[in-house]
Amino acid sequence: MIRLNNVTRYFDGPGERVIALNDVTMSLSSGEMLVVKGPSGCGKSTLLLTAAGMLRPDKGDVLYQEKNNPYTFPPDKRSKLRAELIGFVFQQFHLIPYLTVKENIIIPSLTTSGDDSDTRARELIGKFGLEARIDHVPGQLSTGEKQRTALARALFNRPKVIMADEPTGNLDDDNAHIVLNHLKGYVEEGGSVLLVTHSAMAAEYATRILNMKDGFLIKA
Repeated sequence: MIRLNNVTRYFDGPGERVIALNDVTMSLSSGEMLVVKGPSGCGKSTLLLTAAGMLRPDKGDVLYQEKNNPYTFPPDKRSKLRAELIGFVFQQFHLIPYLTVKENIIIPSLTTSGDDSDTRARELIGKFGLEARIDHVPGQLSTGEKQRTALARALFNRPKVIMADEPTGNLDDDNAHIVLNHLKGYVEEGGSVLLVTHSAMAAEYATRILNMKDGFLIKA
């Protein structure tokens, strides 16, 4: 689904260059949950954003489905490709505070055509047990409900890949297991997940684990 070939990404700071990704080669296949573990600052989020077509590498290539390098596309085409292929889940949820649960979930429909948005949103609201919260705004939700809403939004366009950045970082154990079980179910249905985390719990759900340290990927 997604492959990184010899990818390097660095950031220039006052008097020094920080290498966030150091000649990284990795692939994400269909039907797998690849978990990349490592401490804060090791390059995990940079890896995720680079693989997602959101942070151009300084060296190397990113390939989608073995043929499309998103960084060779103009911004509008790259955004369209990303919207069709990838759903995102973040530790901080990134829900729009003045929109209801249903309205937040429907947001990805702005990038697609079709008139089944309401049906799809209600399907996901039922799947994630949010029926009683459908008209609530994020400030009225528990932390677990916010993450379930964010995951429903990520799945709205039926993406082939979910990219998750510390999706259980703000959750208690019970809610973390709920989210991870939903991601596991998505993989069992043929989807792919690239999840970066420092959580040992998330690694329990992985089909494959890589460790990251100082910008290098290391087999677990």
